[in-house]
Amino acid sequence: MKRVVITGLGAVTPLGNNVEDFWQNSINGVSGAGLITHFDSEKFKVHFACEVKNFDPKIHLTHNEIKRSDRFSQYAMYASTEAIQDSGLELEKMDPFDTGVIWGTGQGGMLTFETEVMNFAEGDGTPRFNPFFVPKFIANMASGMISMKFGLQGINYTTISACATGNTALMDAFNYIRLGKAKVIISGGSEAAVTPASVGGFSIMKAMSTRNDDFATASRPYDTDRDGFVMGEGAGALVLEEYEHAKARGAKIYAELAGAAMTADAYHMTAPHPDGVSAIKAMQLAMKEAGANLEDLDYLNPHATSTPLGDLVELKAISKLFGGNKNLDISATKSMTGHLLGAAGAAEAIFSIKAIEKGIIPPTINLHNIDESIPKDVNIVFGEAKEKNINFALSNAFGFGGHNATLVFKKFN
Repeated sequence: MKRVVITGLGAVTPLGNNVEDFWQNSINGVSGAGLITHFDSEKFKVHFACEVKNFDPKIHLTHNEIKRSDRFSQYAMYASTEAIQDSGLELEKMDPFDTGVIWGTGQGGMLTFETEVMNFAEGDGTPRFNPFFVPKFIANMASGMISMKFGLQGINYTTISACATGNTALMDAFNYIRLGKAKVIISGGSEAAVTPASVGGFSIMKAMSTRNDDFATASRPYDTDRDGFVMGEGAGALVLEEYEHAKARGAKIYAELAGAAMTADAYHMTAPHPDGVSAIKAMQLAMKEAGANLEDLDYLNPHATSTPLGDLVELKAISKLFGGNKNLDISATKSMTGHLLGAAGAAEAIFSIKAIEKGIIPPTINLHNIDESIPKDVNIVFGEAKEKNINFALSNAFGFGGHNATLVFKKFN
């Protein structure tokens, strides 16, 4: 099996539209929540979200790319441009069939779909659809547009596993490179789900926080008063590269992706298995594949969306597996970003990688009164960032349908 390293990072998030801003705001404990600006939410139960702010697609995208793409694809191309520039890859000197794209999204072009269907419903029944309607909303188009933008002719497809999607895309990229089927894969996830149907749909499920009078602190994983997740949006892009290829070109290596695993709860459409057995198995398998003992793990970025049931089940699973590891620190970064759905795993992979690179763990914010049901043997970094030498970092992502996906990153040496 080939070794797989990370050589480029790109981000469009509620905390910043590049990796540096994203990272600095996270270690400073900034909340990305604000009142919804993408649509009029007056009649909705939820009036806030973690939106991307001051996004100017023209910085990295052409007029035609903007015109022909949904916002989720724009985020994907924008973040991928930063990641490729960061990697120093000279794509024009590479065989285009050696480089591919494996991208993830949970909902695809939701805004395009809603807009076109509503326009049709308000008309006289004449089908006056935009000719780009279907290409803009289909979920695979972000990966397609990244490949077209950069002339990448290798592996190209999209994974969809709800909120586990970012991790499953990265896991697939990891496996294809390990098997020698690609030298470089641009991977990650994007989502643009701050739309009427998406916010309304999650709200009616009672999955979202309704803390409209205190939205900046609404995303509060592990707090006794948590009442649901805060919708987020954006993209995270990573350049995964075969180690020998990266070494030969003198690339900067952020970290090594050393292990990945996926399991299924086989239990419920939206609720996690109360015993967390499959989540435990995913973490066990990923750690084993990484060649790490349980006591070797230094940092864990949990799924932790700020829901009453999900946060507790995951922490109990972590306690059962890693309870003997007194060195392990946990921080729930969705407290700052909100929940980016299909892009969450990619954003949190960047958090994990930057934590290894910089020796800093971002904090969990908005944790005022810790839930007494939370196991006492877990160390939650809250309030302020923590300096720490990190050799192994684990990132969890779980999705509706019972999808559990775990990645393990290793300090490169």
